[in-house]
Parts: sequence; C-alpha cells; structure tokens
Amino acid sequence: MLDKEKFFIEVGSYQNNKFNNIVCGDCVLLRKCIGENRNIAVLSDGLGSGVKANVLSTMTASMAMNFRVRHEPILRTVKAIMDTLPVDSVRNISYSTFTIIDVDADGEAKIVEFDNPPLLLIRDRKVCSIDKDKIVVKRENASPGQDERVIKMSDLTLKKEDRLICFSDGVSQSGIGNKDMPFGWEEGINDFIEELIEKNPDISARELSMRIVKQAELNDILKPKDDTSCVVLYVREPRQLLICTGPPFSESKDKYLAELVSMYNGKKIVCGGTTSQILSRELGREITVNIDDIAAGLPPSSHMEGIDLMTEGIITLGALLELLRKGTPADNATGEGPAWEMLRMILDADIIDLLVGTKINVAHQDPSLPVELEIRRNVVKNIASLLEEKFMKEVRLKFI
Repeated sequence: MLDKEKFFIEVGSYQNNKFNNIVCGDCVLLRKCIGENRNIAVLSDGLGSGVKANVLSTMTASMAMNFRVRHEPILRTVKAIMDTLPVDSVRNISYSTFTIIDVDADGEAKIVEFDNPPLLLIRDRKVCSIDKDKIVVKRENASPGQDERVIKMSDLTLKKEDRLICFSDGVSQSGIGNKDMPFGWEEGINDFIEELIEKNPDISARELSMRIVKQAELNDILKPKDDTSCVVLYVREPRQLLICTGPPFSESKDKYLAELVSMYNGKKIVCGGTTSQILSRELGREITVNIDDIAAGLPPSSHMEGIDLMTEGIITLGALLELLRKGTPADNATGEGPAWEMLRMILDADIIDLLVGTKINVAHQDPSLPVELEIRRNVVKNIASLLEEKFMKEVRLKFI
C-alpha cells in the first residue's frame, strides 16, 4: 500500500500516426477520478489504420473508460466490449484490441489485456514478469469459431519507482524486415527501456512514452508503418509547483503571503508585478528584469532569488490558458517566452498549488482591454480545471 502523502502516480502518453495518415487508428484515454484518487488508462488499437480504425478504437476505449469509471466489474466490462465489437469474418480477429489499467489510491492496480503487446512492469529499473490469469470470454450471437476470446487479467500492488508501460503493436512491430530487427522491435524494446531508465532514473512518464514512440519511428526510418501509441504510469515522490498570482485582499496579509511562498517545498512561479513587489519588499530580495526574454505580445520575465520564474500577471496567465486549451503535445512545448516556460514547468509537475490573491486590479476591469482577459480569479479557475481534467494533475487552490 502506498503512502498517499509521499507518492504520486504520474500518467503520460504519446502517439504517432502511420506515415501519411492524418488520423491515428489508436485511441488513448486517460482519466483521473478526483474524489477517489483513481487513475484509469485505456489504450485501444483499431484494426488497420485511418478513419475506420480510429472510429473502432475510440468506441472501444470510450466503452472501457465509462464502465471502469462507474466501477462496473471487469468481466462485465470486457464482455460488453466483446459483444459490441465486430469480428473480421475472414481472419477471425476482433476489429479492435485494448489494454485497461485501473490504479486506486493505495496503488492497487487491475489490468486487463486483449490482443495488445504484453504490458510491462518496471521494478528496480528492470522489466519484471507479471502473473496473468487467462480467461475465456464467450461472445453472444457469434458465428461458430468466433464465440471465444482470451483475455489476460492481473492484479498488482505497486511500489515506489514502479512503472507500468503499455503500447500498441505499431511499437513492438516497428522496424520489421530491417536487417537489424527482421522480426520487429519486440525482442529489443525491453533492453531499450531498461537502458533509458538506467541513464535517467527520474525520467517522467510523459518523456518516457515519447522516447519509446520516437524510437519506434526511427526503427521505421522516419516513416511509421503503423499507428504507434504508448502509455506510462510512474509511481514517484510528487513534484510540487507553486503558482502565486495577485496581491492579498488585505495588505495585512502581505507578510503571510511572503511566508507561504518562501517556505514552499517545490518549484515556484510568481505572476504579477504587484505580487512581485510585495515579495521583494517582504523578503528583502531584489528583482531584475530579463530584457532578453521578450516574446510576441508578452512582457519579459524577471528574476528573484528563491523564485524559479517571475512573470507579468493576467496577460501571461491568459496566454498559458490558451496553450493548455490547445493541449500542446509532449514534444512540442518548445516555444519561447514566459507562458511557454510556465507550461514546461507545469508539465513536469505532479501537484500544483495555486495561491491566488483576491484584491481587484482596476486595470483588469478596463472595458478597452480584450474580452479574453477575464479577471484573474476566473482565469485561474479555468487553468485549474484544465490541469485536472486534461493533464491529470493534482491541483490545490487557495485564495488569500
């Protein structure tokens, strides 16, 4: 059983389309059930590629996710999917495969696999074997010879630094036919993952999933022969990030605000000129402006001892909100400027504390400003919602 105060389960994924395809035939769905502190991940691979495969995999993944969120029994979930999925009458194979990972607050994981490459457990930086029960599921109203499917189920108790990794066959079969890997990457992927983690023990789930898919693309000489997807769950000590914005409602709380920021155990971002001046005054630290850090439409960032990033307030937060809404891919957070730097820090964090001052800045109510510049409180609430729902972060919001 995991110590919920000390450990966090990070979930990351990355996907790549088959060469020249505009849609991915795999579907990855991730969900963090906030009230229960459960993490659910589903990876489904539709038969073939393109739009048809995308429709089938999306239908499969959506059914699996909805059933698991409602705590439906595993076997009922699987049977409902099996009875719904069509079967290729010639090859007698299902039109979609799937892997379901459901991890509760205590680190107890339930895993279901159907026709995807085997899920990997990384423990002590090595690939470990997993005991899996094979269960035959019979489909209703199926033709002779098509009424039975074998699924694999496993129950695991996760420990600190454990990783669960699943991927579609576009990864395991990448490079097939090449001189170095005539039968695909299936034999070499375990060594690749172990070497990667050995060199970078703290590699995030987000980056690890990206590196695996990118290597699969290299195996296919930058022309992927199939859709490739990877999902990684990583049990680790939480990486904390504080975002402080806005002065307190009462000036008497300025010292309290400075103490909260100064004593915070994690990385720190301060947004807002007034907020920065309060911290400078209360902590006795000088502010210097980074004149080289100029992004289009955004004021430059500043520097203060003990603060990892110091930016302007509402305009930069608004730019960050737009980046989060776009859902920037894991390997594409390479833009320049304060908003992009904030995004990179957020993506690398697990627990994000938002400390929000409630004193109204009259400038933000100016009707001549663009409509998109909502008042600070609403912007922060929108950011918090996106971080929880879309990026599976744990968000703690405090107004002062």
